[in-house]
Amino acid sequence: MNKTTMFHVEQNKEKLQKCPICGSESQKLYMSIPDHSHSKEVFDVVLCGGCGFKYTSPRPAPSHVGSYYEFEGYISHSNSKKGVFNRVYQAARSYALVKKLQLVLRVTKKKGPILDYGCGTGEFLNVCKKAGWEVQGVEPSEQARKQAVEQYKLNVTTPESLPKEKKFQVITLWHVLEHLPDLNEAFSNFDQLLNNDGTLIIAVPNPTSYEAEKYKEFWAAYDVPRHFYHFRPEDIEALAEKHQFKVIDVLPMLMDAFYISLLSEKYKTGKSNFLKAFFTGLKSNLHGLKHKRRYSSQIYILRKAK
Repeated sequence: MNKTTMFHVEQNKEKLQKCPICGSESQKLYMSIPDHSHSKEVFDVVLCGGCGFKYTSPRPAPSHVGSYYEFEGYISHSNSKKGVFNRVYQAARSYALVKKLQLVLRVTKKKGPILDYGCGTGEFLNVCKKAGWEVQGVEPSEQARKQAVEQYKLNVTTPESLPKEKKFQVITLWHVLEHLPDLNEAFSNFDQLLNNDGTLIIAVPNPTSYEAEKYKEFWAAYDVPRHFYHFRPEDIEALAEKHQFKVIDVLPMLMDAFYISLLSEKYKTGKSNFLKAFFTGLKSNLHGLKHKRRYSSQIYILRKAK
């Protein structure tokens, strides 16, 4: 799609003129949300009048968005264990790394090269490397990329430097799709990079979850303006179908409910409220179990449609 018709850039921000999924120009304000973790600026999340997709608009222009990641507390680009939230995150990540590898082994038709798109500091790829996989990472952050290369000796490039002729059996995006500026371009790239019998694994937060509805503008997983998009299950399915992919399974990320609730409590009350956050996370997981596809964060397993 022609980017000049998709975006309108003004004062270091760009407004999406059309929904990236259905192309509708109809949109209305859904919620105004502060950047709780960094700038404290308020950003609008709009609702598409055509398909109901929610996205952040206006959002930082590409030349300006990097500044919203450049702070010590941005956890996915750090291995710091300073502070309670970092310690909780690092402990949860260590557990999740093993579960992610087990998931890949379970849903992949055969072993082959694996690409972690938005690999951060490289922990998941390092686990895959130790398990005997041929690994490749893509990471736009120079700091995170450097750490992945130096600490784990991984092959990590910028998105622009990834060889287009390379093919992968598995492509993973662990809480990355919501950060990518152009969804349609991204899916076109995945189609080109993935083997015909390959597997695309996408994990994203779910704004239809119990704690998203409870915390509203304080829900930590909105994370504006770093999160450009806010995917319901039907949004992932529609985007997949648009690019000739098919969602073959949807799985919960149970630990996310507790961590996101903990952070949301801090944003809402200024206090950690561990006990309250724990019970909110538990309620969110029980709600997801009862209603299906309503978990805090979910993993979507996609393959190319035949």
